[in-house]
Amino acid sequence: MWLATGNKHKVDEAKAILEKYGIPVRQLNIVKTEIQSFSLEDVARYASEQISESSKQRLLAVEDSGLFVSSLNGFPGPYSSYVHKTLGVQGVLQLLANRDDRRALFQCALALSGPGFRTKIFTGTVPGRIASRAEGSSGFGFDPIFIPNGARLTFAESGRDVKNKYSHRALAFRKLAAWYVKRWPSSHLSPNGALK
Repeated sequence: MWLATGNKHKVDEAKAILEKYGIPVRQLNIVKTEIQSFSLEDVARYASEQISESSKQRLLAVEDSGLFVSSLNGFPGPYSSYVHKTLGVQGVLQLLANRDDRRALFQCALALSGPGFRTKIFTGTVPGRIASRAEGSSGFGFDPIFIPNGARLTFAESGRDVKNKYSHRALAFRKLAAWYVKRWPSSHLSPNGALK
């Protein structure tokens, strides 16, 4: 399976989960068109279908994630990547400086496209809260400020193995894996990711 992203961290997380199911993952580092939408599912579906059309024999996935902060009316939501690049972790913490409600959700939409089936969407959601300051050096994006419910540490403090048990992305990739092994009980991919 090809994962269309320029983010190596996402590829590493996908490999750590999917290869346990016998699903090989390769990175397709391509510039993708992102539509502006309040729906992560719409963003992922559009990009997956556009890229899949140009690579007909590939099983292709596109992942889009967002941090939805309750007291900010769901901001940054589907604009999390842009907000991370422009405001950063510290900017989000400043927006929450005088707010007691620090509840947040990390959400993921994973679109899988390929020949012989309609695009499938797999989602994952993890409720949690925003820390009072950035902690940890593992992970990427908003991992240093997100603490999942029931935990004391941020995703960045927890490390990849722990994050891959509980994260929004891990949940979505496990749903994809369950669908994949049910549909194709034995491997159907050649080493280059093309469908046999």
